[in-house]
Amino acid sequence: MHSGVRGSSLQFEKQRAAARLHLSNGDIHDGFCFLGALSVLGDGPELISDVLNAGDGFLPFEVTSPDGSRTTLINPAHIVMVALPNNEASRDPGHMVARAQSVSLLLSTGERVRGEVRVHQPVGHDRLSDWTRQADVFRYIETAGGTFLVNAAHIVHLSETEP
Repeated sequence: MHSGVRGSSLQFEKQRAAARLHLSNGDIHDGFCFLGALSVLGDGPELISDVLNAGDGFLPFEVTSPDGSRTTLINPAHIVMVALPNNEASRDPGHMVARAQSVSLLLSTGERVRGEVRVHQPVGHDRLSDWTRQADVFRYIETAGGTFLVNAAHIVHLSETEP
């Protein structure tokens, strides 16, 4: 009888990506998302936005604290915003050509976020209202303080602002 643990042929190499999750109950968790070395949605490694917008159930997230770290499963519907340590949005192929729109978002937590969103639509369909109708639930906003993914379900009010 063999007592060793065999690896599954369905396992994939994962990379850890730092993130700060802002949850609907007011909790904030620092830790790591687990990303694939290759994205099924395009070229290059998987992005946090790919994982959040996949709609495949709960998000495995390694929470770090002074007491150590542990992996938990988080319901993405209750993630209001994700602070990213790098500008993941700039890795989107259309980032540089998409129309930048200065905005102010009021979130369900009462927090207001000001920054720029990129509207990836053909000319004439690149208004802020077109951005609100895109399929992705988690959308980038680039601010002076960093890049965030916001959950569109937690946007209470959105308005254009001066750049």
